[in-house]
Amino acid sequence: MKPIPKYMTGMQLTCYGGLDMLVLKDDIAVPTPGPRDVLIKVGAAGVNNTDINTRIGWYAKSADDSSTASWSGNAFKFPRIQGADVCGVVVAVGAQADPKLLHQRVLVEPCLWEVDGKTLDQPWYFGSECDGGFAQYCVVAGRHAHVVNSPLSDVELASFPCSYSTAENMLTRANVVAGDVLLVTGASGGVGSATIQLAKARGAHVIALTAAAKLDAVLALGADQSVERSADLAQALGKNSVDVVIDLVAGPAWPSLLDVLKPFGRYAAAGAIGGHMVALDMRTIYLKDLSLFGCTVLGKNVFANLVQRIASSAIKPLVAETFALADLHLAQTQFETKAHIGKLVIDIGKL
Repeated sequence: MKPIPKYMTGMQLTCYGGLDMLVLKDDIAVPTPGPRDVLIKVGAAGVNNTDINTRIGWYAKSADDSSTASWSGNAFKFPRIQGADVCGVVVAVGAQADPKLLHQRVLVEPCLWEVDGKTLDQPWYFGSECDGGFAQYCVVAGRHAHVVNSPLSDVELASFPCSYSTAENMLTRANVVAGDVLLVTGASGGVGSATIQLAKARGAHVIALTAAAKLDAVLALGADQSVERSADLAQALGKNSVDVVIDLVAGPAWPSLLDVLKPFGRYAAAGAIGGHMVALDMRTIYLKDLSLFGCTVLGKNVFANLVQRIASSAIKPLVAETFALADLHLAQTQFETKAHIGKLVIDIGKL
């Protein structure tokens, strides 16, 4: 293995704003792992909606208070290397980290409970509160580096961590079981397409809500039924017809998602790409005995269980396109068109 260099190339987010706030630099110091950390040579890193949301300050509670614009609600620090979806090889381990991790290919668990040797009261997120994988090297606590044994490429493996763990977490929180009728919004995106695969693996009947041009594509992913996203859901599916809603969109049509839920139905959300403000009739909640779950923090063993599914080939990667790190601007521009199905991935080897 080649010696670890002193400096690396990475893409730094320098301030909130447009794509010009992403600056490629080749003189970034390679991070030094702490006693409980590992240093990872990054092979590939996936692009996520959160990268864009963070860049534009979307997480701020108000337009005049960007100091809270991070996943945890804490002040965001610049410059920051983003990139939460990481596959790479461990090239150095701290004195207290598991030495068996050295030279292993790993996936980084993006929801972090340990940073700089300290256990956190609330989780940080890789590439948000601390530097992530849009660079040649990154550091993470050894407990968050999961060995993955798979014939898949780094690019394919980097399509899994955020999208699939988010999907698995929502399915776990909503207790999805065999025989459940499940509706997933934003079904052609990274989390939506992951939800289709993981819900089918649990034996659920999956209805995918997506754009008209992608109806056949989500069926090819394994959905049992596809519905155009502007359709009247009560008319298309019937009121009280769905056991579980997995929602990534929210927006103006949100009330219709509760209308199609059966009494005692379960709703889980981990996104609001259609708009974060919705109209809620509380009578729908309590008269139908609905359970609503907000899902950000990964439950215990969710990521470990996901890695096992990957290793057993129970789920398959869906990579729409690969980009060089220098083309991250282009990748984010394409991401916002929502024309792709699956994941856009940065091949860190292509600088």
